[in-house]
Formats: sequence, structure tokens, C-alpha cells
Amino acid sequence: MTTEARTSEPTLGLVSVRLITDDVARLVEFYGHVLDVPGSWLTPDFAELRTSAGTLAIGSTRTVELFAPGSARPADNHTAIVEFLVSDVDAEYERIAQHAEGSDRAHPIDFVTTPTTMPWGNRSLLLRDPDGTLVNLFTPVAPEARETYGH
Repeated sequence: MTTEARTSEPTLGLVSVRLITDDVARLVEFYGHVLDVPGSWLTPDFAELRTSAGTLAIGSTRTVELFAPGSARPADNHTAIVEFLVSDVDAEYERIAQHAEGSDRAHPIDFVTTPTTMPWGNRSLLLRDPDGTLVNLFTPVAPEARETYGH
């Protein structure tokens, strides 16, 4: 293979992040609400939420057995933060909080922080999904951050 052939077409690309859970429906409902996108069910054990930047996949613990038994455990994440770029984090906070207050949700939204401007120039809202995974919704507000994300 020539150098030209190798550089003309990327061989890797991030397609999705998959979360493993004991309750797929609960996580699809949560992320569908937070992202304001519908879940697309491929099987009762697997659904996807497609955004303009990529896909968040939700798989049941039963799907782990198809890959490598015992290789992933639900509700056991202590290292990753799933992040979503939004146009107005303050408006998203109000939308999510308002909907959460006016519903019969069995699992209330766990806000870790309200929208806060970070030293690197993003305004961020941190919350937890029902399995405890941290979720960051952010809007770049400083000129350098806005340039990075094309805002």
C-alpha cells in the first residue's frame, strides 16, 4: 500500500459510544429526554440515539455475552463523561428541569451542577444518567472555545 493510498481514506472513525445497562428502556427514555431525540430500537436489547455528531448506543447486559462474557458491567462507570455540544446550555437546563418537574418520572434527573462557565471557556451542565454515568451538556462561550467548536 502506498503512502498516498493510506492518507486518502481514513481507516478509523468514531461511530458510537455504547453504554451497557440492566434496563435499556430506562436509559433510552433518559437520553431521549436529555438529547431531545427519539430512540431507535433495533432489538429489545439494543437501541440507538442518533445525533448529528454520532450515535449513543444502549445495550443490555445480555449483549455483552455475545462479545466477551463478563467484559462489561452495568452501572459501574467511574472514569468517563459522555459529552454533548448544545447551542444553549442554559436553555437546555431549563427544558430538562421543567420537563422533569412536571412529569411522573420514576427516576428524577440527578443534576450534579447547574450551568457553570469552566476555565477553558465552556459553559457546562453536569448530570447523571440513571446508571450513574456522568453526562456533560456544554456550550462554548469564550472566543477560543467557540472557535474550537465552530460556534
